[in-house]
Amino acid sequence: MTVLLLRGRELKPPLRPVPQPDLRPSPPFQQAKQIPSIGRPPRNAALRFPVNPETKAFYRRFYPGASVTEWNDWHWQLQHRIRSLDDLVRIFRLSEDEREAVAQHTGPLPVGITPYYASLMSRDDPSEPLRRTHIMTGAEGIRMPGESDDPLDEDHDTAAPGIVHRYPDRVLFLTTGTCATYCRYCTRARAVGNPGGEYQFSPKQWEKALAYLEAHTEVRDVLLSGGDPLSLSDERLDWLLGRLRAMKHIEFLRIGTKVPMVLPQRITKALVKVLKKYHPLFMSLHITHPREFTDESREALARLADAGIPLGSQTVLMKGINDDIAVIKPLMHLLLKNRVKPYYLYTVDPVRGSGHFRTNVEKGLEIIEGLRGYTTGYATPIFAVDAPGGGGKIQIAPDCVVGRDGDDLLLRNFEGGVYRYPDAGGTLGAGK
Repeated sequence: MTVLLLRGRELKPPLRPVPQPDLRPSPPFQQAKQIPSIGRPPRNAALRFPVNPETKAFYRRFYPGASVTEWNDWHWQLQHRIRSLDDLVRIFRLSEDEREAVAQHTGPLPVGITPYYASLMSRDDPSEPLRRTHIMTGAEGIRMPGESDDPLDEDHDTAAPGIVHRYPDRVLFLTTGTCATYCRYCTRARAVGNPGGEYQFSPKQWEKALAYLEAHTEVRDVLLSGGDPLSLSDERLDWLLGRLRAMKHIEFLRIGTKVPMVLPQRITKALVKVLKKYHPLFMSLHITHPREFTDESREALARLADAGIPLGSQTVLMKGINDDIAVIKPLMHLLLKNRVKPYYLYTVDPVRGSGHFRTNVEKGLEIIEGLRGYTTGYATPIFAVDAPGGGGKIQIAPDCVVGRDGDDLLLRNFEGGVYRYPDAGGTLGAGK
């Protein structure tokens, strides 16, 4: 008796014929490639990807000539990015502020939005979070005190083309100046998306960076960033990762990317196969808002997680976008549900023209206090300021030390209660 019958359910015939296995010996290779692959998926199966209903309605309206296969091809998405004022007005009802800002913009950090990501944005509301972070406004032209083109002083710490060596045992490797989409608060606004700019690297230029890494055996950890490394072809990425993994002193490889959220179709099975070759490989994902979680992005994250790649999030805290516990807590929960560990919550770097996005530091502490104790610790990221001038990441946390009473340390919990912890010989809190 079968398990199904034991559970009281009847066996049902299959909905479609089930192909029977061919038990004949496999023919020689040169003959096998001429035999049709019965029961196997078609060649373009790697391009198959879920399409959420909102996005399907969008592309049928604005890209009626595109097939599903084309829409789910990441190359097609990049080739059809929204790059001009004419592209924008075809899809969005722009405000006068947006229209004027786009018309007057020159230089790096152009408009660049994949059709997929545009499908998640409001066509009518300029205040919608995803739209605000990707369509420029006049506020970008206002320079606030303390802002600069290179706020983190990366150029000062550049040791070789694309290599920013600030920390003792790890480096930032800027591999490209291209992104699938261009965020309006980008730290590298001075260079990305600028054809011929200093971050438009090629393998020939990478050789100088690799020579530096080969000579500096103290480097254990390399973070690939840019631009977005996943905008590179599989072949280039494979070549670069292979060269890095061949260096015995480099123990960890990391990729910083926003692609799974703005161009999830890029996470093909072929790409995952490349990435799996280079474990331990970690991925830091730039994720901003709950609206970025769709059928498509969930599929992309699942493919990466299933490949054994540890995923961590980096979220930038922005005024009017996600600076509310009612937005951040669901976002952190969505991350965990999709096997992404909330890692960093950042303030906006003081890059020129980003003041309209920046919150004060107290707002970040308020967010952390709204998470601690009120949800799982796994959902609480590190709140940090990337110190201007090359100071690096500085963690900022709510102060839970109330003071001391003799050998007892007085601590405040998430509800405001004060508790004693025996701490004989300690001095922490003595001055309070």
